[in-house]
Amino acid sequence: MAQDLSIKPLADRVIVKPAAAEEKTAGGIIIPDTAKEKPQRGTVVAAGPGKKDEPVTVKVGDTVLYGKYSGTEISIEGGDYLIMRESDILAIV
Repeated sequence: MAQDLSIKPLADRVIVKPAAAEEKTAGGIIIPDTAKEKPQRGTVVAAGPGKKDEPVTVKVGDTVLYGKYSGTEISIEGGDYLIMRESDILAIV
């Protein structure tokens, strides 16, 4: 899953590739594009070194849960990513 991005996050920032939005419900109903919710799960593709006395605990390849509106959406090399502080990550799945 390791990807070579031309961007390297600084300090305690991480770059996350959001998971795809759900296409169907558990009952098989197809969800239209206008009703899809923002995903709250993704995979870490890059992580900064951390702060002076606080190393980053997530690593590349970890699947994480984050807040619905956390992070900043960026587009790098044709892909859509989120860049956020490690403190915006709620859990490692």
